[in-house]
Amino acid sequence: MSLTFHWFLPTNGDSRDVVGGGHGSPATASGRDRPPTVAYLSQIARAAEELGFVAALTPTGAWCEDAWLTTAMVSQHTERLKFLVAFRPGFVSPTLAAQMAATFQRQTGGRLLLNVVTGGESREQRAYGDFLDKDARYRRTGEFLHVVRELWEGKSVDLAGDHLRVEDARLSRVPDPVPEVYFGGSSPAAGEVAARYADVYLTWGEPPAQVAEKVAWVRGLAAAHGRTPRFGIRLHVITRDTAAQAWAEADRLLDGFDPETVRAVQEGLGRSESEGQRRMLALHGGSRDGLEIHPNLWAGIGLVRGGAGTALVGSHEEVAERIEEYHALGIDEFVLSGYPHLEEAYWFGEGVLPRLAARGLWSHPDGRAPAAAPKVPVAL
Repeated sequence: MSLTFHWFLPTNGDSRDVVGGGHGSPATASGRDRPPTVAYLSQIARAAEELGFVAALTPTGAWCEDAWLTTAMVSQHTERLKFLVAFRPGFVSPTLAAQMAATFQRQTGGRLLLNVVTGGESREQRAYGDFLDKDARYRRTGEFLHVVRELWEGKSVDLAGDHLRVEDARLSRVPDPVPEVYFGGSSPAAGEVAARYADVYLTWGEPPAQVAEKVAWVRGLAAAHGRTPRFGIRLHVITRDTAAQAWAEADRLLDGFDPETVRAVQEGLGRSESEGQRRMLALHGGSRDGLEIHPNLWAGIGLVRGGAGTALVGSHEEVAERIEEYHALGIDEFVLSGYPHLEEAYWFGEGVLPRLAARGLWSHPDGRAPAAAPKVPVAL
């Protein structure tokens, strides 16, 4: 089975420094270095498409541009690339969401994937008019996905749930193909929703032993419902011709973290209700020391950014080895990003992907023959 790689569209802005934000923390000033214009995001999307990424993830929340609108516009500047659109089910009716997805599929030639984000921060949810607590939000997400999936199958739906109610809901035209649902979460409530409805369960980039535990956990829950989801991981990446060059870049990024910004971000993230965010914070404890928490796995990004806070750092060969290590645990899809997103896409696409192709782990979605892995000059 060929591994699947997705990239990221920085709809909160891009920079040669880390752009913070997410999970209740505001975007940092570096996000203004390269504003998230349609022109710039399309440039990233076209690069990802050419390099062999399957899709591009867009985030959701008050800290970034709207994912539905942005991807609809960027899709008109690409041909093959799919869009992994993050959205929160509490903000729109399930019937309307199902209709939006069907329209997106028709207008883009089937290039929509959905990343369902229940929402881990009550403060931000309340700003959008959502006053349910976290566990209730997950129960609502289950009801939401039940309705959406039934509608996508062409059924007429009646539901009087605890949180959602629809009567005689139906679509005049179902999506073709039906979008796959990507879903993450580390709490028991999240696991149950993933088991019932996720096509792909996503985890943030924890060390392999912890990822293995999550894969086994969700796989067991899904088996009880007769389902077999795939598994993916969300990581940043810093890959260079040599390990020394990659770690020098990680050190440069770390040197750019203002101590007051780190303190403020960590204080804010410490109030997060998200179990996944708690696990991310535990990897570094707010300290700049000991950030390599597993060979080539660096927790420095999480000092200033909410959500995914770890990066694969190393030579192209080392990064390929770590990807193969995660794959051995059951991970088949990798959602990656790096600063800046345009340049880092090329570092990974030209440095790591050919090596994975040479190992028989990856092939270009366009079917083209993989390029030979470039040779790293050896110092004499």
